[in-house]
Order: sequence, then structure tokens, then C-alpha cells
Amino acid sequence: MSTATLNVSHQQPLAERAQALDLSAHAHWLIRLPFASVFLFHAVGKFADMAAFAGMMELPLFVAWLVALAELGTGLGVLIGGVLRNGLVTRLAGLASVPVLVGAIAMVHWGQWSFVPSDSHPMGGMEFQVLLLAIGLWFALTGNASARRSR
Repeated sequence: MSTATLNVSHQQPLAERAQALDLSAHAHWLIRLPFASVFLFHAVGKFADMAAFAGMMELPLFVAWLVALAELGTGLGVLIGGVLRNGLVTRLAGLASVPVLVGAIAMVHWGQWSFVPSDSHPMGGMEFQVLLLAIGLWFALTGNASARRSR
């Protein structure tokens, strides 16, 4: 038998072990990473062919650039804001997402709830964009408050 034996009576209580493994200070990344990924993915797609995006949406090229820059700023800002103590960057990033999402809902997705494409809504309904809008507003209103509370 091994000389290193496990003495159950001297183990740390379960509650103390769970507290030592508390990862709640990092839980905000479960929202930040997917939210930022969506915005960065869409921004990169627009930058790849800005004229096509502007034409498809019937937007002036200048407005198409503003949308792409807002998406890029949202994605990067939410990620960068997550490592800063001050919540201003996170708030601004959340705020930048609002006009983009309101525009997407109003111009493309309005009139159908389900995200599943249909004959009337080939790009799907507004379900996903409404969720993103709620998350963006949450970032705009709270900044880094949830991360700060758990630190």
C-alpha cells in the first residue's frame, strides 16, 4: 500500500473547496465571447466586400462603413472592456450595437419572429437580433458591474 493515504476526516469541507473553485468572477465571458464573435464575424464579412453589402441593403457606402465600424467596435470593445476595471469601454460597445441591431430588425427581420428563413423573410426573422439587442443594452447599462461585483 502507498505511504500517501487519503485521510477523509482531514479533508477540506465541500463548501470550502467549492468556494476555492469559484469561477463566478469570470462568468461574464460566457456572454462576452459569443456576443463579440457575432459582431466581429459580421464586421469582417462587410469589410471583405463593402460595396456588395451596401448594394444589398440599399445603403449609401458611407452608412455601410459606419455599420461595419460599429460592428467592429462592438466586438472589440466588449472583449477589451472585459479586461479593464472601468466599464466605460463595455458601455460604449453595448451602445454601439443598438443602432446596428435596430436597423437590422427594422430593415431585414421585422414581421417574422422565428429565425428560420421563409419565403417572405429569406434572412430569417428577428428572434436572434432581439436577443442580441437585449444583451447589447445590458452591456450599455451595466458596463463591467457584474464582473466587478464578483471580483
